[in-house]
Amino acid sequence: MESMNVAVLDLYNNVPNEGMRCILQLIRNMSGQLETELTHTIFDVRGKNEVPGLEYDIYISTGGPGSPLPSNEPWEAPYFRLIDQIFEHNRTSEQKKYLFLICHSFQLVSRHLGIGTISKRKSTSFGIFPMHKTDDGMTEPLFEGLPDPFFAVDSRDYQLTEPDWDRISELGVKVLCLEKIRPHVPLERAIMAVRFTDEIFGTQFHPEADGEGMLRYFMTDKKKEQIVENHGEEKYNEMLAYLQDPDKIALTESVLIPGFLRQSSLVKL
Repeated sequence: MESMNVAVLDLYNNVPNEGMRCILQLIRNMSGQLETELTHTIFDVRGKNEVPGLEYDIYISTGGPGSPLPSNEPWEAPYFRLIDQIFEHNRTSEQKKYLFLICHSFQLVSRHLGIGTISKRKSTSFGIFPMHKTDDGMTEPLFEGLPDPFFAVDSRDYQLTEPDWDRISELGVKVLCLEKIRPHVPLERAIMAVRFTDEIFGTQFHPEADGEGMLRYFMTDKKKEQIVENHGEEKYNEMLAYLQDPDKIALTESVLIPGFLRQSSLVKL
């Protein structure tokens, strides 16, 4: 059996989260379904300044807390060096490297490439929201099997807006979906997913989130109290209902990262 190595780039900075459990579960599940065995290694990028080289076939870069704006933190330069190396490798090599960027990582790389403006939102976006496909999103292979709009977990203080269309055209980037339509809010809608290249894909939302695990997490007394205090009882009850709806985040979780891993492994075979 063929095997592929997956590098999981942990940007959680030692903050407890559900994302890593979800990502590793998806890798294990897909390894059992594909003709390719997937092995994985976790790199604590922000906590220990661990950044791999180009010896991996697939890279999944996680979400994380904090600001994606420029800083002097020691992990940033090695992290962006790896990102640049993956892009450069794919330009010159037949054997491609695959990269999936989630939330914080998506913001970092969008800023690094200069495809738009990364800024702090007026308020935190937290919940399960509709993602509306663009024209390019309608023909995106990874979005096949998802309706328009589809639903995903959105948890962020920052956003990508004001796309630089000249830069986007120069790089061949495709903007795939936008955040929920808010006719009563006079603000630009954020970009929620991008295909950077044939091999590199990013989402502002959390495609790894699983309904069952998230439901368990949200029903703990501490998390319930935190959500109700910050967002209200109505938002909390809506989220519980959406987490149990098979057509919402459970569908997104079953389509996007599994599709990316399948696409990556098929090219290898």
